[in-house]
Amino acid sequence: MLDIQLIRANPDQIKNDLARRGIDPPIDKILELDSDRRSLLAKVEGLKAERNKTSKDIGRMQEDSQRKKMIAAMRSLGTEIDKLDRRTADLEAELHQLMIYIPNLPHPSVPDGVDEADNVVIKEVGEKKPFAFEPKPHWELGPDLGIINFEQGVKITGTRFYVLSGAGARLQRALISWMIDLHIRQGYLEKYMPFMVREETLFAAGQLPKFEDNLYRDHEDDRWMIPTSEVTLTGLHMQEILDGSKLPLRYTAFSACFRREKMSAGRDVRGIKRGHQFDKVEMYVYCIKEDSDQEMERMMAHAEETCSQLGLAYRQLELSAGDLGFTARKTYDIEVWAPGSGEWLEVSSLSNCGDFQARRANIRFREKEGEPTQFPHTLNGSGLALPRTLIAIMENYQQADGSIVVPEVLKPWMGGVEVIEQEEER
Repeated sequence: MLDIQLIRANPDQIKNDLARRGIDPPIDKILELDSDRRSLLAKVEGLKAERNKTSKDIGRMQEDSQRKKMIAAMRSLGTEIDKLDRRTADLEAELHQLMIYIPNLPHPSVPDGVDEADNVVIKEVGEKKPFAFEPKPHWELGPDLGIINFEQGVKITGTRFYVLSGAGARLQRALISWMIDLHIRQGYLEKYMPFMVREETLFAAGQLPKFEDNLYRDHEDDRWMIPTSEVTLTGLHMQEILDGSKLPLRYTAFSACFRREKMSAGRDVRGIKRGHQFDKVEMYVYCIKEDSDQEMERMMAHAEETCSQLGLAYRQLELSAGDLGFTARKTYDIEVWAPGSGEWLEVSSLSNCGDFQARRANIRFREKEGEPTQFPHTLNGSGLALPRTLIAIMENYQQADGSIVVPEVLKPWMGGVEVIEQEEER
């Protein structure tokens, strides 16, 4: 959430920054409500001070008739205060409702643009693997090997679900275990977090109310399935005051993710590229403002190392202002090359959210005892997301006979399987 003081001090700049996102926010209405709210607060505080003074005066009065007159005046004053308190609460609710839909401000370094077509390719790393044969897409490789079954997924749950079997399931699990262990070596503390959260947690992370239609919800218990463990790692320190001397805090967590994405038929959704359920390993950082940019570059390097150790050609993009997520002030994407599909697949999105999420979650820190609290910056990034990383491995490590070589770094988690060959369907 944006700082209301920032809006008061720089309304025109706020409008200009959000216009870069293609948004025309109700800044004038926000300022009007804020001004009315502060005027009412000042009036209410004055009346309450008067009531306190009158109460003391009544206690010292000897004359009964005068005391009764003052008590009657106090009742009238109390009625007026209650009326103004209700009006103030209504203004605060209206102001809050406008503020929670205002996205984060883009960092000045973010390129201008309307949507993903304006994202900037920063660099491309690694060579696209040459093949002496026509590489197959994963939606052919998987079923041919018996490691992906689309029909079973549809039978069990519905469209956009699938079943991984045998070495396919093991390869997915190997990727998760290897990535978590890599991030631990990179300095992150592993967390195993809930896959369901309360509404307040989703609000704190910036998912609610804006993205309510994309989330799965248990209405009876009012629990929500998470779209990413970014949500739970934000909620981890909700309503807390952190010890500033212990920042930065760096966490990594695996989770299943659930999203009610609207998907149309076509090439973009063939195979397992997009689904309502997927796995992801997340990196998350709490830090002070001064370290924020440095922590983002550090996290980017760690995501890149993940791609490099898997032997995947990848490219780094910086998102344009018009393509930024709701909570992000700056975002880098990493895409890996999938030769069978013939496209770049996004496997990581790394965002610096500034103090936007911390304000919503009321997460603060104090440098030293007695000093005022501050809001930390939060950063999050996939390290990496599945199943697209799985797709890239299948398609890049395929052989002419349709088998798949297991990447060297994953072999310790594969129980001696070095090449995935056709398995009997079960």
